Amino acid sequence: MRSRLSPFHTKPAAILVAILFLAACGSESSTDEDLQEQSEIAFREQITTIDDAVTTWRNAESIEDAQAAAETAANLIVGPNGPDYGDRNGDGTIDGEYTVGVLSGLDGKPTGIAQKLEPNECIDNDVLGGSWSDPMAEWDKMIVAIDQWRPDNNTMPTLDSHPMRVVGWATFTLGTDSLDDAHEYGGHAKLHVDVTLDALDC
Repeated sequence: MRSRLSPFHTKPAAILVAILFLAACGSESSTDEDLQEQSEIAFREQITTIDDAVTTWRNAESIEDAQAAAETAANLIVGPNGPDYGDRNGDGTIDGEYTVGVLSGLDGKPTGIAQKLEPNECIDNDVLGGSWSDPMAEWDKMIVAIDQWRPDNNTMPTLDSHPMRVVGWATFTLGTDSLDDAHEYGGHAKLHVDVTLDALDC
């Protein structure tokens, strides 16, 4: 399987490498405030990258382009250890390939960008949407909601985590042949991306 760097996947890499390096080395020259500032920058840039993908998805001129952009958004949220990460649309490439997701993966390690942030009410309630002491249990909530979703039974509001809702709408886009439906689903995703980004300044 080939992977490619999405046009939405550029800026956050250097920042996240710096964060992980400083955290691992415990650099004396770096304070907790420095790390927190870098974490906030990384979070803002990754969500902005996701927002760019959602904009492409909403305005795509073909279902293939919409699905590639939806794949980008979903992969950047779940990260390489998250559910269904990878070539979601089966085109032989991985859009949104990245080393860490907004949320932690299924391996139980608190690696998600959002978990590196200083907690506030909106991060806790709207972005994480749970304690994440058991990542598998948190992801199971999303998996169940996606499985039970129907056009006449919208289960996305049952998810407290707005990034998870973006993954849900991306999944539905990847499962449709209708460009009109894909555009509609992208519109829903945009609302949840906005809530996620706003949570930083809650």
